[in-house]
Parts: sequence; structure tokens; C-alpha cells
Amino acid sequence: MPRRRIPVGGYGNISYRTLAPRKVRALTTVRDPDGQLRQVTAQGTSKAAARENLLATIAERPGFTGSNITGDTTIEDTAAAWLAELDRKAADGDISINTPRLYRSSWDNHIHTAVGKLRLREATPPRLDAFIVSLRAHHGVATTKTARTVLNGIMRYAIRQGALDTNPMRDVGRITAGRQQKRERKRRALTHVEREDWLAKMEADVVAAHRDLPDLCRFMLATGCRIGEVLAVTFDDVDVASKTVSIDWTVVRVKGQGLQRRPTKSAAGERTLRLPGWAVDMIVRRGDRLGWAGPLFPIPDRRRGSQRHTGVWRDPSNTSRDLRQARDRAGYGWVTSHVFRKTVATLMDEAGMTAREIADQLGHARPSLTQDVYMEREAVAYGAVALEDLFD
Repeated sequence: MPRRRIPVGGYGNISYRTLAPRKVRALTTVRDPDGQLRQVTAQGTSKAAARENLLATIAERPGFTGSNITGDTTIEDTAAAWLAELDRKAADGDISINTPRLYRSSWDNHIHTAVGKLRLREATPPRLDAFIVSLRAHHGVATTKTARTVLNGIMRYAIRQGALDTNPMRDVGRITAGRQQKRERKRRALTHVEREDWLAKMEADVVAAHRDLPDLCRFMLATGCRIGEVLAVTFDDVDVASKTVSIDWTVVRVKGQGLQRRPTKSAAGERTLRLPGWAVDMIVRRGDRLGWAGPLFPIPDRRRGSQRHTGVWRDPSNTSRDLRQARDRAGYGWVTSHVFRKTVATLMDEAGMTAREIADQLGHARPSLTQDVYMEREAVAYGAVALEDLFD
């Protein structure tokens, strides 16, 4: 049987060679637009990583069309090419730096072993639906929705490469939570009494106070910002005279690079917010203590009894963990950082502000998202409570 001819813009079989512990080289032959065959190599810490890096290298070659992806290509290889494309988009700032990380985690932990070896032509709606149903039963709604998004992205990528005519994920059943689950996970806003009680308990909690959580919670209640955005604010971003703060950045952890200050997840996330007077007073106190330089909320010195701050970025994941531990000690197991966002949206709604104004405050491009997720319509009414009077 004659050897399969590599199409223009395609590549042949991939071979691997272990060069050292955690160092693998992947090699293949590509057929460039001029018809010439050339070897391409890439390295990685594992066979899978080397292959993924090789496919990314091939995709960057001038004239490469991805035509090597056909109905006989495995979902595994298609996913590697799609994830490499997402990495490039994240590097260019077109999507959030966390998006490829989230999708790669879902692929590695849940999808790969279940359907990765199937060929694209074998990825029929019944097979994919069976996987989704099984994942839903064992891992819940949130994990399954992410996996469904990943598979949908892979199949759409295959369509763009001409390997599929239709997306089989379109015929996979929808993922819905039961009515009881929706009730249990529904976020609600903190009431006036709860806000006062929450801060009193944060101040009284020695561990929470040492980890600088009381002021952090005050700032989130003053702005409705995401936790990564709050941790990216520096004293230079605050204008005390005009009582405003510029939200242009977020702190994220990039694999292999550590914590980085990156632009917000979208253009709508870049905004200037007016601060209530009590929040400005809090910032002035912090500025006098921290020297008006560096992050507004740097990582605290973890040494026992120390009141010194390090002046370096604080990890959003670690900070979320600190908040979870503090809320459990305070008896507020349902409170997350998003509850503070919902509280701000609800208070602004009660004050008569429009959905567009609330969306601008939260950094949403679409007011409909703000209305559906963040505007609490069943909260106990205390009148048109403005943020200025939040703790009066």
C-alpha cells in the first residue's frame, strides 16, 4: 500500500524521543506551501506537552492551513491544536489569560481519558451525550458545563479546518440544575444588618484581621470589583481629591511565570469608579500606614504578630481561600466575593440607578448579564440605600 501523501499545509506522523528526564522531543515532516517537505521539531516536559508545542509551531508556519485535520484526526490531536490557538490569543490579549488554563484543566482532568482517542468522525451526538450525562452524574453541573464548552470549542475548530460539516455538540442535551440545586446556589445580597455583622466579625477575628480582610471587604463593597481587580489596584490608581479609582488591571497567576498584573478581562472592565467618602477615608488610613506606594492590598507578612506588609501582589486564589476560612468561622458559609458584587448591584438598583449604570460599575459589557445574575430582586427593601450610607 503506497504511503499517504502529505497535503500542502499538512504534516505527517509524529515521532518522539526522550532526551532527558522530563524532556521529550517531538518530530514530524510538514509540506510547506511550495510543496517541499521539511522537518519540524519541538520539545516539552512530556510526550503530550511536546506534541502540543509541535502543533503550535506548525500552526505558526506561513501558509499553514490546518488541512491535516480530517475526520480521521483524533479529538486529542484536534484539542491540542485548538488549545495552542487559545494560548496565542491569550498572549495577544484577545482573550483572558485564564481561559486556556481553565479549558486545559477540564480537558486534562475530565475529557481526555473519556473521549480523547475517538476520531472526529466517531464523535457522534450519542457518544458525546453519554459522556456529558456521566460527567454530570459524577461531578456536577459546573464541571460539566465547562467540559461541554471545551468540546463545543474543539468541534467548532474542526469545522473551521474542514474536518466536520456540522457540530455534534449542537445535538447534545442541555445541562440544567435541579430546582433545589438552583435554590441552594442562588447568590443573594448582604442585608444592612448582615453587612454590619460581617465587618464586626472580620474585625474581631484575629486571623482575618492579620490577613487584612476587613479593609479588603470594605473596598469590594465600595466598588463591586472582582477580587483580582481589587488586588491589582495601586495607590497610583486612586485619586483622593476627586474620590475616584481607576480599574484597568487584574492580578492573575500565569503558569511558569507566577503572579502578573494584566489588563482586565475585557474593554468593559476598564473603568473609573467614584468612591464613597467612607472608602476614601479607609484608603487614606492605609496610605499613611503603607507609604502611598505599591498595591493597595499587598500580601500581608504572615509572621506571627507582624503588622508589616510586603508590598508585593497578593494571590487571588489564596485570598479567596482566606475569605472562605473567615466566612466559615463567622457563620456565613454562603458568602463569596461575588456576593459583594451582588450587594453593590442590589443597592444601586434600590437607589434607582439604571441597569446600564450598574453594568458599568461592575465592568459588564451587557446590562442583561447584570440584570440576570447580579441584581437582587428579592432582597429585603431598606429604601434607596446609596453606597455612601452603606455603614451608617
